[in-house]
Amino acid sequence: MVPGRRVRPRVDSLLGAAAAPGPERQRPQAEVPGAVRRAALVVAVEAAALAALALVLLWLTVTSEPESTGRALAEVVYVSLGAGLLGAAAVGLWRLSGWARGPVVVLQILLGLLGYTLAFEADRPLIGVPVLALVISELYLLLTPEARLAFFHR
Repeated sequence: MVPGRRVRPRVDSLLGAAAAPGPERQRPQAEVPGAVRRAALVVAVEAAALAALALVLLWLTVTSEPESTGRALAEVVYVSLGAGLLGAAAVGLWRLSGWARGPVVVLQILLGLLGYTLAFEADRPLIGVPVLALVISELYLLLTPEARLAFFHR
């Protein structure tokens, strides 16, 4: 054995050694505007409300006798999926991920239609008006110039 010379194990000589680690690359962190942070918090509140609604629906399904257990459980699953999607979108907005803005806007439009129907057509203003308030505040926060520019420059 020659001093200073590295002895390669048989596996390295047959298969090749692992590559040397490259230099660490740091992704430039964009400054997240306050409007986007507040929008993420509003979406997180909506996700928590939908998760609570899913638990209530599950409780009602288990403790009562629904007309169709399958449909009642499907409703619980759909509401849970909506809560999960909103939760993931809230994290995406908080991190200023480009994919998060579109689904949030679409869900806000759907929730706005639901809130309008509850408040004015179903005579449930105690439910519909808070939903409409959350939707309006969310859309306002995402449409501010600083929020639009933050997603545009990504």
